[in-house]
Amino acid sequence: MRRRSRKLFAALAACGAFGLILCFDRWQSDALSPDQVLAADGVFRWYRGNLHTHTLWSDGDDYPEMVALWYKEHGYDFLSFSDHNTLLRKERWINVIENKGGQKAFDKLSSRFPQNWVETRTNQVGVQEIRLKMFDEIAAKVATDGKFLLIQGEEISDEYNNIPIHMNATNVQETIPPMRGDSFYEVMQRNTDALVAQRDRTGRPMIIHLNHPNFFYAITAEDLARVRGENLFEVYNGHPLVYNDGDETHASAERIWDIILTQRIAVFHMPLMFGLATDDAHNYHNIPSRDSEPGRGWIEVLSRELTPEAIVKSIERGLFYASTGVKLDRYLSNFHAVDVVVHPEEGVDYTIDFIGTRTGYDKQIEPVLDGDGKPIRTTQEYSNDVGRVMRTVTGRHGHYTFAPNDLYVRARITSSKRHPNPSVPGEYQHAWCQPVRGPAGRHHP
Repeated sequence: MRRRSRKLFAALAACGAFGLILCFDRWQSDALSPDQVLAADGVFRWYRGNLHTHTLWSDGDDYPEMVALWYKEHGYDFLSFSDHNTLLRKERWINVIENKGGQKAFDKLSSRFPQNWVETRTNQVGVQEIRLKMFDEIAAKVATDGKFLLIQGEEISDEYNNIPIHMNATNVQETIPPMRGDSFYEVMQRNTDALVAQRDRTGRPMIIHLNHPNFFYAITAEDLARVRGENLFEVYNGHPLVYNDGDETHASAERIWDIILTQRIAVFHMPLMFGLATDDAHNYHNIPSRDSEPGRGWIEVLSRELTPEAIVKSIERGLFYASTGVKLDRYLSNFHAVDVVVHPEEGVDYTIDFIGTRTGYDKQIEPVLDGDGKPIRTTQEYSNDVGRVMRTVTGRHGHYTFAPNDLYVRARITSSKRHPNPSVPGEYQHAWCQPVRGPAGRHHP
């Protein structure tokens, strides 16, 4: 063990001080071998992207090519379209004026693409219509090899008891219809199974993740923790109506994450759950405002190349961090410790919290009660031992040494800088590193 550790740290030193470095334990089915060192070093690099985006193909207010250009021109490397229950794969005409974007969207599109791109017609009742461009057309027009990538996705918009349950499928090739089910858990599991079946049948890498768990407070940690094949969820969603922070009777998305991680390691013996930040953008014409807009949350993915296959595989293995503005220089995990280095911004302070659960945690669980003393259907109340702050560091460099009984540890970085266009007033910029199994967690599959 000691000889391997010396070799590991020698390799890290050779990579230099910059670049986010990730090393994972060989025991994890959801991780890489500790003998591999990945860094933004000229071979691997970081790609910024958003996996949750809407256009006029569903309930967004702009044309998909214009949405793609917004992200391309704002420093993103990839974008996934995720319109509700549809892929941009069929011929579709819509009313030029009577849509969410209306005349403003049409005028902007016509101005940006003045030559032989915009196709209109007058239908049989005299209404002017425009053809929505399909995915391959948009990719050929806007994407650039090695610089900006478009990935086809779908927001599978399902429900149970009239409460919405939404899951994003990324790099899908065929539409996945809502699979329904007899419980919140079963709806999530059946939609996940449908994606896994398509992935197995086509041989193409694809992933599914749960969207905004607190939208209508539909999803509990207890249900999501049990879903097999679904190892990603949105710890941050930029829509102002999804309640990332919960309320007095509903757990925050971060609290849900820690409960899920604890249960998956200690109870269900399942892979880790990774946390995404997304925009869930619908509105593109009056930025900034209080609508659901682009640029609020994203992921930075470590990959050898900018292709759908490479990006999806890196996300699946946890080779990314989520951010609403904080940038990292380095994140290192090995058998002994977790190390985080923030890329500094002048005049900005940083707080790094190392959060996790240890063996022997208090397993008492209490229902959440309403004003009449009746249980509410929501994530239950757990001991403060679950997802406790193990260590807090002020500054741009944080180091945590594992305790022998650590099940997992994750890092959250909080900036003193306010978000320039927050989903709710008063947001500070954050970054979330993916969880790492501690010594006690490595003994679980």
